[in-house]
Amino acid sequence: MQSAKQKISDMASTAKEKMVICQAKADEKAERAMARTKEEKEIAHQRRKAKEAEANMDMHMAKAAHAEDKLMAKQSHYHVTDHGPHVPQQAPVPAPAPVMGHGYGHNPTGVTSVPPQTYHPTYPPTGHHNHHHY
Repeated sequence: MQSAKQKISDMASTAKEKMVICQAKADEKAERAMARTKEEKEIAHQRRKAKEAEANMDMHMAKAAHAEDKLMAKQSHYHVTDHGPHVPQQAPVPAPAPVMGHGYGHNPTGVTSVPPQTYHPTYPPTGHHNHHHY
């Protein structure tokens, strides 16, 4: 559905086009009245048609510009990256040291198995906790 601003803008463009067409018709009548030959009358008629076509094109260009503005506004809404206050993220978990074997003599001399570091979150775990209160 069109916004009220878009509708008003389109109505203004249409009204402007109609005013130009009415003015072109009045100009044609005046030119035809002053025309002496059939060719001059035809030129006046063609001039009116050209003015009407130009007014129609201007109206469509204005509508296209409004549609483009609307589209750009809608697209810019989807490209916004900052949606409010910054929430600090947890520190990244360091990668565990490589484990060469399982500690039973399969490692090269001088290399021992290193257990991976554990990560303890600073927030409470989620989910259901079945605590029975007696």
